[in-house]
Amino acid sequence: MKIEDVKRIGVVGGGVMGGGIAQVHAAGGFNVTIRDISQEAIDASRDAIVEGKWGVKRACEKGKMGFDTATQVINLVDYTTDVNDLADCDFIIEAVPEKLDLKQDVFAELDKIVKPEAIFSSNTSGFVIQEIAEKVSDQRKTQFLGLHYSNPVPVMAMCEIITTPQASTETIETAIAVEERANRAISMVKDMPGTYGFILNRVFAAARREAQKILDDGLATEEDIDRAMITGRNWPAAFFGKRGGIGKQW
Repeated sequence: MKIEDVKRIGVVGGGVMGGGIAQVHAAGGFNVTIRDISQEAIDASRDAIVEGKWGVKRACEKGKMGFDTATQVINLVDYTTDVNDLADCDFIIEAVPEKLDLKQDVFAELDKIVKPEAIFSSNTSGFVIQEIAEKVSDQRKTQFLGLHYSNPVPVMAMCEIITTPQASTETIETAIAVEERANRAISMVKDMPGTYGFILNRVFAAARREAQKILDDGLATEEDIDRAMITGRNWPAAFFGKRGGIGKQW
């Protein structure tokens, strides 16, 4: 699968995270199908894209997105509860809850339904990609990688592309091209068994441990540690106070 062959992207799992992933790829000109498990979940995805805090309507009002692009996003995103509607997708991005067995089962099902040449990817926060791909065919393993985004996706440009030893050069090159069209800031990282997290989460976790040690040693308060990081590193939030993340929208 080459970039010129990627016409439709399937996003498995909607809500704030999946909706944001769909939004930025539709803004890049891709047709997108969001598949979720209920009409309620589909409605939440549509609301996140159109009316949500990081959706296209507010982006237009703030002057961060043109009206034509907003209209394009709305027109290019389809919604379904039927997994069979993903059969003709060229590129799959999974964004279901962070449970390894759930992700494995989702991909096992998709492997039987989606056309064999399609690329599969997981928006995991840190599971080993080779373990997520455990139940797919050997051929699909060569077309499988990780794409880790930061929430809210329309605002946070980061995209970690996690490559496995099995992933083909063409798969990697196509994933890079797809994310460039979605206006992502790409960091490449290798999949490593026995670890959790890639670049962003591993570095943050190490910093969080050091912040906790400073607190435990009585050297500074939670408030002073957070203040130093927020004002010294321009972080929107630090370690101990109110933090954002999936579903919290900062």
